[in-house]
Amino acid sequence: MKAIIVANWKMNPATMREAKKLFDATREASESARNVGLIVAPPAIFLRELRARYKGKRIAFAAQSTNAEAGGAFTGGISLLQAKDAGAQYVIVGHSERRAKGETSEEAGKIVVAALASGVTPILCVGELSRTHSGEHFSFVREQLQAGFAGVEPGKIVKVLIAYEPVWAIGGEKTMSPHDMHEMTIFIKKTIVGAKGEAGMNVKILYGGSTTESNAAPMLQESGVVGLLVGHVSIDAYRFSTLINSLG
Repeated sequence: MKAIIVANWKMNPATMREAKKLFDATREASESARNVGLIVAPPAIFLRELRARYKGKRIAFAAQSTNAEAGGAFTGGISLLQAKDAGAQYVIVGHSERRAKGETSEEAGKIVVAALASGVTPILCVGELSRTHSGEHFSFVREQLQAGFAGVEPGKIVKVLIAYEPVWAIGGEKTMSPHDMHEMTIFIKKTIVGAKGEAGMNVKILYGGSTTESNAAPMLQESGVVGLLVGHVSIDAYRFSTLINSLG
């Protein structure tokens, strides 16, 4: 099975010219990586043009965030139908940076349901702000998962991707250990099974949090995840190409 790599460009780069240059480097790296399925999540303003100029099939596109509503008086918002029309096949939901701005777990759950109804695959992000020896982070993640899947029909559970992103690890160079991630992978699946049934064991889980070219391969090999959500490294053409190539 191909590793799923999501390149989350966040609010980068500054211009369409730079976006095209970054995408071209990303595309070139993807062509030699037969074991990688690549999803690029550019800023929404670049999405349509990048998708229109790409004629291949190895790369899919994602929206970084959308509204759950189909349309209406939501200044600054982007609907799933608009994102899909622009070329998005996936949408990142509940990213920690969105949650920090006020997006709740319940709102994320509504976007998940709306995405499935729109034919867009949601990538639901969950993860604790910090870790303690008392294990409170497990309760934190459980609540995010339960809210995120609240409105999802059991038959559609496997259509949702989960991206576990421990907030304390985001943006740096040091990731959590594959062993700890394996423990969280098991916990996430058990939580979904408890809420929605045995199909939860088949949910695909990605890891996001200081993923770099040096730790990507060990994380995929030892943690039980099937892919990675890559942030700051994805906007560095050389480092991201090195990361992709390390996965074959």
